[in-house]
Amino acid sequence: MSVDEKQLVSLFTSFKEEVIEALDRRIGVVEENFQHKLDLVVEGQQMLAERMDWMEERLGKVEERLVRVETKVDAVAVDLSAHRADTEAHHGV
Repeated sequence: MSVDEKQLVSLFTSFKEEVIEALDRRIGVVEENFQHKLDLVVEGQQMLAERMDWMEERLGKVEERLVRVETKVDAVAVDLSAHRADTEAHHGV
């Protein structure tokens, strides 16, 4: 090999190493960016799960209250029907 060929091989080897290092840095940056975005997605999913649990708990309480109101309305309807029947029965008197 001549001196020019040795220099050319040396330059090529140096250039190849620089390209590999630059590519490794770029891949590292992309990997960190992707991991950050993935972490945000996971955090958002956790927040949604907590919110859904909270909403489910609230909905259960609302359903309980609705059943109590429904029971009271039914009782009032029965009382009203009884009162109406009693009033109509004594209306002609």
